[in-house]
Amino acid sequence: MDTDDTQDPITLYHGTKANLQTGDLIQPGFNSNYGQQKKAAYVYLTATMDAATWGAELALGEGRGRIYVVEPTGPYEDDPNLTDKKFPGNPTKSYRTKSPLRVVGEITEWTGHPSEQLQAMKDNLERLKQLGIEAIED
Repeated sequence: MDTDDTQDPITLYHGTKANLQTGDLIQPGFNSNYGQQKKAAYVYLTATMDAATWGAELALGEGRGRIYVVEPTGPYEDDPNLTDKKFPGNPTKSYRTKSPLRVVGEITEWTGHPSEQLQAMKDNLERLKQLGIEAIED
């Protein structure tokens, strides 16, 4: 999906554990939080708080999860890791880009998933890792 002036403006989010400031850029090329944690060719973003919450909760690293409001600096596309593989039609409104995302704000008050649901997701990701199945495909 290329961004242009004919689209309705939407708020886009990025969930992480990184401590970022307004104006910082989130760029591809860092180790992924998922699978074999190889260098990520894309940066992921979403238009739903639920998907951003998963990103914040499942991100590797120390500290609390954070959800940033981001602005793409270039075109973005549907995330093929979710769209039409797991959730036809992209109801999670998940996207990816090879361009940096600019942090324009932070959502400081958000509710995480119930602990049982979060643990089930972590267990599933670990199971996939043990099977050698990548959660993210470039």
